[in-house]
Amino acid sequence: MVIFAHTCIWRGAYKMARRLDQAGKCSLMFKQHLLLTFRNFKRYKSSFFINLTGLSAGLTCALLICLWVISEMETDRFHSSRIYQVVQNEHLGGAVNTVEGTPGILADALAEEIPGVESAVTASPGFWLAQSRIGTKGQPALKAAGRFAGADFFKVFSYPLLSGNKENVLSGRNTVVISESLARKLFGTTNVTGKELIWTNTEMEAESLAQITGVFKDLPPAASEKFDFLVSLDVMLRAGNGAYTKWGNYGPQTFVLLKDNTDPGQFNDRISGFMKSKGQENYTLLARPYADAYLYNRFENGKVAGGRIDYVRLFSLIAVFIVLIACINFMNLATARASRRLKEIGVKKAMGAPRASLIVQYLLESLLITFMALIISLVATGLLLPEYNKITGKALSLQFDARLITGLLAIAIVTGLISGSYPALYLSGLKPVRALTGKLNLSAQALWARQGLVVFQFAFSVILIVAVLIVYKQMEYVQHKNQGYDREHVLYFEIEGTFRNRVNYVVDAVKGMNGVVNASSIDRELLGDLSYTTGTFGWEGRNEEEMIRFQRADVNTGLIETLGITMKEGRSFSEKFGADTTAIIINEAGIRAMRLKDPVGKVFTLWGNDMQIIGVMADFHFESMHKKVGPMFMRYKPGNTNRVMVKVAGGKASEVVTQLERFTRAQNPGFPFDYKFLDQDFQAQYAAENKVAALSGYFAILAIVISCMGLFGLSAFAAERRFKEVGIRKVLGASSLNVIFLLSRDFTRPVLLAILIALPLGYVLSRNWLSSYAYHIDMQYWFFLAAGGVAFLISALAVLFQAWKAAGANPARAMRAE
Repeated sequence: MVIFAHTCIWRGAYKMARRLDQAGKCSLMFKQHLLLTFRNFKRYKSSFFINLTGLSAGLTCALLICLWVISEMETDRFHSSRIYQVVQNEHLGGAVNTVEGTPGILADALAEEIPGVESAVTASPGFWLAQSRIGTKGQPALKAAGRFAGADFFKVFSYPLLSGNKENVLSGRNTVVISESLARKLFGTTNVTGKELIWTNTEMEAESLAQITGVFKDLPPAASEKFDFLVSLDVMLRAGNGAYTKWGNYGPQTFVLLKDNTDPGQFNDRISGFMKSKGQENYTLLARPYADAYLYNRFENGKVAGGRIDYVRLFSLIAVFIVLIACINFMNLATARASRRLKEIGVKKAMGAPRASLIVQYLLESLLITFMALIISLVATGLLLPEYNKITGKALSLQFDARLITGLLAIAIVTGLISGSYPALYLSGLKPVRALTGKLNLSAQALWARQGLVVFQFAFSVILIVAVLIVYKQMEYVQHKNQGYDREHVLYFEIEGTFRNRVNYVVDAVKGMNGVVNASSIDRELLGDLSYTTGTFGWEGRNEEEMIRFQRADVNTGLIETLGITMKEGRSFSEKFGADTTAIIINEAGIRAMRLKDPVGKVFTLWGNDMQIIGVMADFHFESMHKKVGPMFMRYKPGNTNRVMVKVAGGKASEVVTQLERFTRAQNPGFPFDYKFLDQDFQAQYAAENKVAALSGYFAILAIVISCMGLFGLSAFAAERRFKEVGIRKVLGASSLNVIFLLSRDFTRPVLLAILIALPLGYVLSRNWLSSYAYHIDMQYWFFLAAGGVAFLISALAVLFQAWKAAGANPARAMRAE
């Protein structure tokens, strides 16, 4: 037994000693690999610099895009996954139009009649209370954004309350829940439950007194909806707003919280025909996950067809491809300089070094460069973030939590392995005898692989250049296309406080100010915020089964003249013809949809009232150019208007603003003058496209620069390898141009091939993107020639520089080289 025990102890000690010895050898081998790697970096400075710069730039780009993508993907994900938004599909003339507006009584009806609903709530769109003022008695009011919300709002949504009970915080009359930030601004504390405040907005006739019943925590950056306070929906119900009390009126939004065991597909089947049971034959309902609404906000034929998620996918691919371009540089440069390391490889293999050891060495080299590049990219990202946030409109930051650190390590390791895999496998596979000769004859397969990688690099770069050019030209087209109205030098401000009951007085006073060309008023924002109606109108000869969607606006006299809208037939609203309260003006698209000939003077029945068509206005773009100009009409209803539009003479904007501020201070105390220019609203319609254009431009420049850096390095190695050949050719009478042509042709051919591959792909991608616009540019052949020409010119300069240096070298020096 003792002998057996001693034997076991000796065997265990022997095994442990062997493991320690192996660990020591591995440690020594690792140190040797590390030392050799640093020596190679020092010896081959140019390729090291190109690789490090390319990988740093690629990783910086990828990191910036990842921060943006994470921010987009996390939007609204802090809510329960059981929250669904119910939207409506309008079936009009064979087309399906999806709208978020629903009847205000839909939420209660779904909760009562449809199984599987745990809670349901009605809420107003954010813009309804976006211009509200809120404050306390005797104190200046603050501008804040709010929403009307039903009693179950905090049961459905995951916004935490600092005070108040989510069961009844919005159930009473004239109750309001405010954010912690607003509470501190108004009262200096969040302990405000039970206190009163005054709020006003354009939807209400007068100031409203409300009691604070709760305080919610400030909304996280990941919330797509931004609001400072919530007002009980009971306010609108008691005001008799038809959008909240009738099945035929739409505007509010409906949200439901499904029970745990409810299948969303079955729920959609149940609610699809719900509106028909309420007498609304042309509407079907669809429930979509609330967390998906931000990214999947575009519908086609009643189904989700994309939206912001398209840009998330696009930039994710760009990040991957730019990192790949940097990796390709590493692969190509490593294999190109293989001839310099042939003897090193041969000696190692002759001394018995296994292939795995060589693979580890080359992978270690690529991983080390990648981690160095990662550190540089983190510094660069920190420096670029402020400007990047301006472009993206976000507040991104580097927060080194476990998820980010894990992600960075994963990106660095994957990038390092991809970069070093091909050189490691290629170089480690060389035969010892062949390596010791110091000569490397690349196979056709290896040459094609390298050329193929160059083609891939430049093809992607050219596609990006094409995309940037097309987006730029489309945005230029949007900026310069006649919108049908004059947006230049037009400002507007809200009618608030004592101005509410004196609309005409305010408009007339503004008209009399120095520098004001004209002024009028309208009931809402001109662009993208018009109300609409579908089946509450008629005219002689109308097909009752045909549904037409009309946008509408209530306006004052002079609005058409203030905005420079052209009258095609008839006249605009005028005080010369009396009140014009039974008059209506319809745009050209509306007349076409009605198929009405000689429309002026004919009767247009609206909500049971006979209106006379007094004019036909030219179509103007009240929505973005993604949509065709649809039917629209204007009514003369100055009492309904709440926004004054002011046309300012050129160069007089500052003077007019000063006069308006003085007038507001004197005539409407307690309500500071806030204004916006109409051109700002126009630009806001294309904010996403402008961001894409800016970011794509930077990424295209980065891609072409990284690609050309690789080409620069390859051409340098090619010139060095053929140094003696060039000297002999020059001694035999070859001109510098002959030498330049000889050295550059091998690199210009793959670039030309890349251009030929990229241009058709760029055309297809550009055409698909432009198809999202109802009005867009015609793609011209020179767009693509210009993109290809730019890529070829930049790449040619990189190659020609090295060729010119080689051609200008002293041939005697080349002849002396061993």
